[in-house]
Amino acid sequence: MTADLALIWPELILTIGGLVTLMLGTYAGDRQVGLYQLAAMVTLAAAAAAVLALFGTDATVFSGTLSVDSFGGFAKLLIYAASFICVVIAPRFFKDAMRAEYPVLILFAALGMGIMASSRDLMTLYVGLELNSLASYVLASFMRSDERSSEAGLKYFVLGALASGILLYGISLLYGFTGSTDFATIAAALGGELSIGIIFGIVFVIAGLAFKISAVPFHMWTPDVYEGAPTPVTAFFATAPKVAAMALMTRVVIGAVGPAVGAWQQIVIFLALASIILGAVGAIGQKNIKRLLAYSSINNVGYMLIGLAAGTQQGVEGVLTYLLVYMVTTIGSFLIVLQLRDDRGNQIESIPALAGYSQRRPGLAAAMAVFLFSLAGIPPLFGFWPKYLVFEAAVNANLVPLAVVGIVASVIGAFYYIAIIKTMYFDEKSDTEFPRGTGTVVEDAVITASALWLSVIGYLFIGVLAALSATAAAVLF
Repeated sequence: MTADLALIWPELILTIGGLVTLMLGTYAGDRQVGLYQLAAMVTLAAAAAAVLALFGTDATVFSGTLSVDSFGGFAKLLIYAASFICVVIAPRFFKDAMRAEYPVLILFAALGMGIMASSRDLMTLYVGLELNSLASYVLASFMRSDERSSEAGLKYFVLGALASGILLYGISLLYGFTGSTDFATIAAALGGELSIGIIFGIVFVIAGLAFKISAVPFHMWTPDVYEGAPTPVTAFFATAPKVAAMALMTRVVIGAVGPAVGAWQQIVIFLALASIILGAVGAIGQKNIKRLLAYSSINNVGYMLIGLAAGTQQGVEGVLTYLLVYMVTTIGSFLIVLQLRDDRGNQIESIPALAGYSQRRPGLAAAMAVFLFSLAGIPPLFGFWPKYLVFEAAVNANLVPLAVVGIVASVIGAFYYIAIIKTMYFDEKSDTEFPRGTGTVVEDAVITASALWLSVIGYLFIGVLAALSATAAAVLF
């Protein structure tokens, strides 16, 4: 037990930090919100340092239910980084509505996501997923005075409960027909002919996880929740939980049901194609920037699933690279959305209101153009590179038609990204005023650094990124 505890320092740090922050909030109330924010930031930074210290370790703890390896470490670093930024940007958005619960919920959500990324047993998978989900339901409805936020939380809760039921049913089927909840034991049991019960179990487990990554047709909550939730929370939902759920699905598909390629590959291919096409087409008519970014998220998940559908180490490396680039791009995009305020301080989410934005805030408009072009995968921006990697993996796995459809659909997706850039740069000025000084030094620094990295500068780091993703992906093979 002591040896096991020595290998789960990131989880222990988050647990202790979350409980301490919770107790501070209980006794001091909402008067010391800055203290709780600082405590959460220190906790996340310490957890990330613990992950780095353990990077390269390959072990299992607690009777093989959790893995301590480079794959989980890679995902956790992304999760903690996104959570850290979403804690930093929250107070300025919430102002007087900022409460002690926010950093606590982020910490416990990050704890759940870390468990998801390291799970190698169906029980720990579910515990981590529910710990993240319960915190997320509250975060979505955090603005109690805002009807949209309350509606977002309720929709997320109801549909999330349905997805959890589907996932649990799949888990029970896999356990019933294989006699174990351990990924390795399940994989060994799937080496022969598959029974109808196992096939149904695989279908239900993948369907439950598809809800968490917003893959079509389990995406219905995403546009409404992204629009209704407070912007820092939306930025959180679009990044950290997406990384955790994608890492978890990769572990399940490769580690647990990997031998049953014929059963899961068709499902993943369908999810990929449906997400790419609907994400591209559904965004075209959107007038709200947060709803558009929701469909963009669905679209990009489809491209990640192309890499997963390949079922190879090269495909998983592409997925990990895609997650990193997607997270940086999405964080940058939402930080700009956070700064879209009129002269009275009201949040602006309407895309038509951005007409002529480049003349008022040229720096932010240029950064937004970089992020949108990168999301579209238009070269030479660095967003092109992960798309190339997943397409290459699909072609090498003899999934040429899947790659061709993905490439064609990316042209459709580019349309609505370019439409926003056209609105900002070529349309006549709207009546909305966008005063300067709406962002903090930290926000401006993150936006600038993200935009620079996503330009051609990102290609200088391909060697390092390839080595990290290869080390992480090799664990699963």
